[in-house]
Amino acid sequence: MLSNPLRYPPPMSRRRVLATALATVAAALLAPVPALRAESPAVTVYKTSTCHCCSKWVDHLRAAGFPVVAHDVENLDEIKALQGVPLVLRSCHTALVGGYLIEGHVPAPVIERLLRERPRLGGLAVPGMPVGSPGMEGPNPEPYQVLAFDASGRVQVYSRH
Repeated sequence: MLSNPLRYPPPMSRRRVLATALATVAAALLAPVPALRAESPAVTVYKTSTCHCCSKWVDHLRAAGFPVVAHDVENLDEIKALQGVPLVLRSCHTALVGGYLIEGHVPAPVIERLLRERPRLGGLAVPGMPVGSPGMEGPNPEPYQVLAFDASGRVQVYSRH
């Protein structure tokens, strides 16, 4: 039985109060700070008006927080040639973001990584239209690669999905 129920728990000593306060401040200072997501740069997309998978890819980017300006054009080959998209990497739409060229169904998280890391590349491409890539969802997804390319024509795998 307690001798004085009004004094429970027992008062903390000054030393304990100071130690608790210091521990609280230290924990606050040492706690990881969540990364603040910078405003995503606008993505400019060139596509045809009749391509539904391109529209679905635009929706995928918007859902990931990218502001998108989509342009329906008649001649995509002209845009691709003007932007220097290598023939072997071409797909159904071309986009520009943060100084990079994005060709085809590149996933938004891969674009975010590109913009975060800022490698010396011309851009990224998912050649063709692989089932399972953003905008090309469907049964039996197939593995695909996101390829990085530079102005010299060098191509390398950037990520696998």
